[in-house]
Amino acid sequence: MLDIVYQDDWLVAINKPAGLLVHRSPIDKHETRFALQCLRDQIGQKVFPVHRLDKPTSGVLLFALDTDTARHLSEQFSLHQVQKTYWAVVRGFTAPHGVIDHPIKDKADQCVHTSLEKTAKAALTHYQSLDHFELPYPAGEHATSRYTLLALQPQTGRKHQLRRHLKHISHPILGDTTYGDGKHNALLREHLAAWRLLLHATQLQVQHPHSQAVLTLQAALPDDFKVVLEQMYEQTQSATTRSC
Repeated sequence: MLDIVYQDDWLVAINKPAGLLVHRSPIDKHETRFALQCLRDQIGQKVFPVHRLDKPTSGVLLFALDTDTARHLSEQFSLHQVQKTYWAVVRGFTAPHGVIDHPIKDKADQCVHTSLEKTAKAALTHYQSLDHFELPYPAGEHATSRYTLLALQPQTGRKHQLRRHLKHISHPILGDTTYGDGKHNALLREHLAAWRLLLHATQLQVQHPHSQAVLTLQAALPDDFKVVLEQMYEQTQSATTRSC
């Protein structure tokens, strides 16, 4: 049963669990469960996706209930009029806040032999540090491992934008098996039993296509994400107490 966080006569939003594809995709031909079909069966009517979340990412996922509403919502996304906020845990201590302004090359362009300037598209991400953690385990030459909980606001919607942007500034998201740091991913699996990508879409702000009201849709952190944060906080506090 999907967690519905908002529903009216025109649209419905869910808190998508990590590991669930939005719809059928050649990315994972063997997958049999999809958010679109699960939600359709759950509410008993057709739904239309207006944006996407990567399979390993959890959080707010919005659907329209008719084609006209879908068209209006999709237009807001394409014009970058939707405000999106994500939480992520990344390697290292970041600056308190910053902007990542780094063009992203479409995945579909990887096999095309053209220059980066011709194929890369503008991509912009704002970030703010929410908390820092330091765990008493080495993942390299240092005796401890440092991490930051970030709030991320992508201003554009490029494929894997947040994951690629965080890698670009050398603060990859934990649990990312494509753009992440394998040593730190292994450390979290061993000591915190953290197997998921630590990226969650916490909030989505859109203008309702019919009432014109601004909707702020929120998705609570899933339990597996919260447990990791709690363990990081407790171990950081414990290490701080011992050092005092």
